Amino acid sequence: MLKKDIRAQKNALREKMKAFRRSMPPKIKEKKDAAIRRGLQSLKEYQACRTLLTFVSSPIEVDTRILIEEALRDGKKVAVPYCIEGTRQMAFYYIRCMQDLAPRTFGVLEPIPERCEKMGEPSQSICIVPGLGFDWHGFRLGYGKGYYDRFLSGYKGMTIGVCYEGCMRQRLPHGFYDLPVDLLVTERRRKKPLPVSPKGKK
Repeated sequence: MLKKDIRAQKNALREKMKAFRRSMPPKIKEKKDAAIRRGLQSLKEYQACRTLLTFVSSPIEVDTRILIEEALRDGKKVAVPYCIEGTRQMAFYYIRCMQDLAPRTFGVLEPIPERCEKMGEPSQSICIVPGLGFDWHGFRLGYGKGYYDRFLSGYKGMTIGVCYEGCMRQRLPHGFYDLPVDLLVTERRRKKPLPVSPKGKK
């Protein structure tokens, strides 16, 4: 019963956060995206990283396309996810430019494997983690497909959640195996997540 309740809660929150994002005027979204990008790029962890793992944003997500282009210009390696057909697994591929991408799963831009090198174990990397929402403990509300949950369970680098302040919550429902990100960046702040008390764990 608890699992069913959590699923219903998450679905209701997803719809609410999607509606918030879709209603955002383009100029406001552009300003928020720029503020998040500047906040992210100002982090010492971002400046020190050699490899940037990041999603390629859809229209309602925090924009990462300018971030990708600027990271490539700065000489960083950039790897983006490719959803493996018939599974809920992702592989990351290095891209050299936005032309190495093509629409694929759910219409999202993904690397063209024939043109890109598959990522091995990245050195000095950070991973930019998408989410419809996050809470201040670092837990994310994804789209419900589980791709990132599976990938992050084996990822050893730093994880950074990017989110609009209007989609942040004090606490989101989460399961035992959900992992919080290491840092949170919104258009207003950059901060480490609050610690989770033993009582708060599920």
